Amino acid sequence: MNPMYLAAEDLSMFGHDPWWLVAIKAVFCFAFLMITVLFSIVWERKVVAWMQLRIGPNRHGPWGLLQSLADGVKLMLKEDVIVKRADKVVYILAPVVAAIPAFMAIAVIPFGPAGNEVSIFGQRTSMQLTDLPIAMLYILAVASVGIYGIVLAGWSSGSTYPLLGGLRACAQMISYEIAMGAAFASVFLYSGSMSTSAIVEAQEDRWFIILLPVSFIIYVVTMVGETNRAPFDMPESEGDLVGGFNTEYSSIKFALFMLAEYVNMVTVSAVSVTLFLGGWRAPYPISAFWEGANHGWWPMLWFVVKVQLLLFFFIWLRGTLPRVRYDQLMKLGWKVLIPVSVVWLMLVATVRAMRNENMEFQNIVLYVAGAIVAILLLSFVADIFRDKKEKEKAAKDGEEPPAFDPMAGGFPVPPLPGQELPPVPRRRPRHERELIVSGGPDTMSDGKEADDA
Repeated sequence: MNPMYLAAEDLSMFGHDPWWLVAIKAVFCFAFLMITVLFSIVWERKVVAWMQLRIGPNRHGPWGLLQSLADGVKLMLKEDVIVKRADKVVYILAPVVAAIPAFMAIAVIPFGPAGNEVSIFGQRTSMQLTDLPIAMLYILAVASVGIYGIVLAGWSSGSTYPLLGGLRACAQMISYEIAMGAAFASVFLYSGSMSTSAIVEAQEDRWFIILLPVSFIIYVVTMVGETNRAPFDMPESEGDLVGGFNTEYSSIKFALFMLAEYVNMVTVSAVSVTLFLGGWRAPYPISAFWEGANHGWWPMLWFVVKVQLLLFFFIWLRGTLPRVRYDQLMKLGWKVLIPVSVVWLMLVATVRAMRNENMEFQNIVLYVAGAIVAILLLSFVADIFRDKKEKEKAAKDGEEPPAFDPMAGGFPVPPLPGQELPPVPRRRPRHERELIVSGGPDTMSDGKEADDA
């Protein structure tokens, strides 16, 4: 095998900072998340108001920039209610369990190069709190823990609607985290490492959004589903669950759930930037003519700009797309994302194996194109035979499917997608009924008389 394609991350520069510098980095990561969340809340309300031709927040601070801070103070001063039927210990711990893991993933995200690029109080250091050989597995593990806070919140509230919201969140997490893991695995195979700093280094020539576009699309869809944001905000569906898992929460505990949601938005956006958008690297036109764009403190600027663009994508989706049905949510996760991610992962693994065997690039393209055509052909043939069998079975039976009976179980049940209610027999009227309005059938004359009066 060619050694250039094997994992060879060098993490020797991490773990040597003095304790006070580690503390400064940790405080910076926390402050970065909090400030970004405060800005994102105001930005979301401003952008959605602009899309809906409204004004948006404009009272607290200049241009309403302190609106999210005022909301946080307001929530902290509200009455902290604990419902009577709640399990008190779990009820109080659930918001904490949801919020703390959201802050932990940022520890392994690189804000700049892994070398000693910057100086903090005379100490040369890297622009990253720490890194691990399995940093991406750490992010997956931490993200999986946060969902327990939502599930426990729904269960411990002692109410029906929060319980349903917690179960929806659990099912949604299971459905979409499988496809997310497969998208991560494609990046691991191509970069040869699970270290976040090594993955960014592997994108020196080309970003992985160009090399792995399918993985990027899958991850973007799954990150919206993982954060319970529109159009996948089924656990908080106010139309049928009042407020979802947080219905029985108030004051600071409710604020912790909202904080966890927005911090998760920032975290998944930072992970997307690290894996697919070159991390802290400057865009191509800038890096081509400016050699210092990827050195010093400048990489932090490019990283923050990319994160803000992805946060704008979250806001854009919320202001554009309506909420999907729950069956559509599950169908997208299990019947589309997971099969496509697994097939794509197999293709990426095949290409990496060929490149490690020093095969020519033309042969790789030929093999991959042949595999894609073969898969499409097999799926097309399978669909033809499946439709043929269904038609033959229907012709053989010669019977129409039974009509849907909404009262079969003794109480009315709404039809599922694809089912139709039977026609309701109605008696035709003996004569046409006239529309009776005040002042006669001519409504225009009423308006003229009112104007004359």
